[in-house]
Amino acid sequence: MTETLTTELAVAKALELPFWKSPSNAEILGGGITNFNVKVTDEGRTYVVRLGEDIIEHGVMRFNELSACRAAHAAGIAPAVRYFQKGALIQDYIEAEPLNEAGIQDPQTLSSIAQLLTKVHVDATKLIRGPVLAFWVFHILRNYAETMQLMDSDHRHRLNALMLKAEKLENAVGNVQLVLCHNDLLPANILNENGRFWLVDWEYAGLNSPLFDLGGLATNASLSEGLQKLLLETYFDAHVSDELWAQYSAMKCASLLRESMWSMVSEQTSKIQFDYASYTRENLLRFERAYAALQLG
Repeated sequence: MTETLTTELAVAKALELPFWKSPSNAEILGGGITNFNVKVTDEGRTYVVRLGEDIIEHGVMRFNELSACRAAHAAGIAPAVRYFQKGALIQDYIEAEPLNEAGIQDPQTLSSIAQLLTKVHVDATKLIRGPVLAFWVFHILRNYAETMQLMDSDHRHRLNALMLKAEKLENAVGNVQLVLCHNDLLPANILNENGRFWLVDWEYAGLNSPLFDLGGLATNASLSEGLQKLLLETYFDAHVSDELWAQYSAMKCASLLRESMWSMVSEQTSKIQFDYASYTRENLLRFERAYAALQLG
């Protein structure tokens, strides 16, 4: 964003959009750390306004988010898009509860989420139209490293060691299938509407390996090894081979490194008030533990 938004300014910006006829009851929704989400009622219907500009350092391009949202809606897993302009996206509000770690750890819910991801990777992949970005985590890591060098980041001393580990992880992942992925499977981005599950916040969507979504979900929900294998078995409808487990584990570890380096960059570039330094420390610790368990050297 070009300016530091407060919640008051975000609400004002949302209400200025030309989409409205008689807006009321505008309120900030929690959760976003790269954008603001504003809930607005207009003529008896409720909407969510997502306020956010392109974030070049993170590869977030709003034209891409729009295409992904439309494809996901066509696949029946995301709310409809009602309006779009530079810096603002309006979608239907879903009267649903965001999940948390404990909710995702429920085996029945986890199986339903595996089926939801199949709809992303199969159905939405077939339905997306127009230019779409790639989200190859190892390219993103290399780009983050160079960005931090150019910004003279306080984390420069870590970069050589981290990128050597990233290279080993990329080799361990090996060849992958490319499909449309969500790429930001935080529990709060999965909504439960009386047993029907929705996915929101598609700003990082792009062509990627399904393993990234599966691994990202596992790390964000702190899934046990048993629950991770349940997730994979449900998703692939097959026994988890040693080869698949090794590839998945490497990609899961890479997702933790990406989250860590995303936060390192955000410490210097984000205009949103959030404790990125603590978030960096937390995710780096999780990454180092996961990497050590892989025994890649």
